[in-house]
Amino acid sequence: MRLAAILRHCTLAISIVLAASVSALAQSDPLSSWNDSANKTAITDFVKRVTADGSADFIAPADRIAVFDNDGTLWAEKPVPFQLFFALDEIKRLAPQYPEWQTTEPYKSVLAGDQKGVEASGMKGIGEIMAATHTGMTTEAFSARVADWFATAKHPIRQKPYSELVYQPQLELLSYLRANGFRTFIVSGGGVEFMRVFAEKIYGIPPEQVIGSSGVVKYEVGSDGKPFLFKEPKVEFIDDGAGKPVGINRFIGRRPVIAVGNSDGDRQMLEYTAAGDGPRLAVYIHHDDAEREYAYDRGDKLAALDKGLDEAVAKGWILVSMKDDWKQIFPGAN
Repeated sequence: MRLAAILRHCTLAISIVLAASVSALAQSDPLSSWNDSANKTAITDFVKRVTADGSADFIAPADRIAVFDNDGTLWAEKPVPFQLFFALDEIKRLAPQYPEWQTTEPYKSVLAGDQKGVEASGMKGIGEIMAATHTGMTTEAFSARVADWFATAKHPIRQKPYSELVYQPQLELLSYLRANGFRTFIVSGGGVEFMRVFAEKIYGIPPEQVIGSSGVVKYEVGSDGKPFLFKEPKVEFIDDGAGKPVGINRFIGRRPVIAVGNSDGDRQMLEYTAAGDGPRLAVYIHHDDAEREYAYDRGDKLAALDKGLDEAVAKGWILVSMKDDWKQIFPGAN
């Protein structure tokens, strides 16, 4: 064989070996969408310490509880939480059944696409929108509505399905934790029955591991003799702020060892987690990437984070910069 041919064969062999090595290295990194930063190392070191047999920081599998906020922590939340987009779309879908909505606020503004008008209606108006779209039906009917919407709806600004606006680094973190014996829970201010429709499909978190705000549900029996649960227009539990530790106690019964959030509404959940005995990990996501996602900070009207951001710095919580710590934000996008 000529020298040139031998060199070509050697070069090809080296390329194949290098490519295989790079591929194997990528596969061996469970957090491949995270930059190799101090924060990534802190997370993986913590997991290794608490799961290694014989480690002084070993945590028994039964106690490996990790809780995550949803809006702004597992998927985007701008310009408004996605559950509100669902409610607004439902008002438009239901409008033919309620002609009086054409002249009645806040429905009039919703139907006209007048965002300022909706905002001007305040919490009272938002409450009326939520009641009109989330109550007065069986739990099965509501779940079917959410599933239909989730299968077809697109974010009005990004024009992508909502399932594509989840955070790829967080999907990897959830999988990494579960691979190391953690049970992962959603603990969110969003509606529990809304999130349970899609949480298992996009996050791998089953319905029984989703904690959220809830309305009153009443047991009834239909004329056909079949029992059902009916959603009434009454608030039962708000799973936000101080309500999050209460919800964790009520529905999990164990103090988490890992908590991940992104706003003041998550602050008490992170405090409660960090205050437990033994090794604990509190992670605070900072939205500082205007180019790839959104940048919002102190004073944001919908996602206040003044106190939480200060506390994250003061108490040494892991403060994740979306701009610096994440190679990519959304699946399939840099």
